[in-house]
Amino acid sequence: MGDLAIRPATADDVPAIVAMLADDPLGARRESPDDLSPYLAALDRLTSDPHQHLVVAEREGRVVGTLQLTIVPGLSRRGATRSIIEAVRVHADERGSGLGTLLIEWAIDRSRRLDCQLVQLTSDRTRTDAHRFYERLGFEPSHLGFKLQL
Repeated sequence: MGDLAIRPATADDVPAIVAMLADDPLGARRESPDDLSPYLAALDRLTSDPHQHLVVAEREGRVVGTLQLTIVPGLSRRGATRSIIEAVRVHADERGSGLGTLLIEWAIDRSRRLDCQLVQLTSDRTRTDAHRFYERLGFEPSHLGFKLQL
């Protein structure tokens, strides 16, 4: 993948991250790239929490991917710590290049190094290509997820 770096996101990365979040039919309805203030406030909360890892993939000074990894200690599964992968995005020109695989492998490796026993993620039911991608990487569609908008 050349000179790819996966590193913590900074405030300078927020416009590129939000643009990737908004670059699909679902994201276009729920993201607002015109007003970055809520995203910058969220970044402040994320960077102050040691259980949150918002990263970007950068190539030649350009942000080309992102994901958020959350570490969740718990009592179930004999006190297991799990990680949750969220908001995986790859820039449109990089899709199909293997970058998504590298991002997920980074998250799995980081989860192992943080003593997690389980990595989980959710994917909108309409994202069938993403489902095939995650299954190719060894994830199993084991649960049915529920959400409640507040």
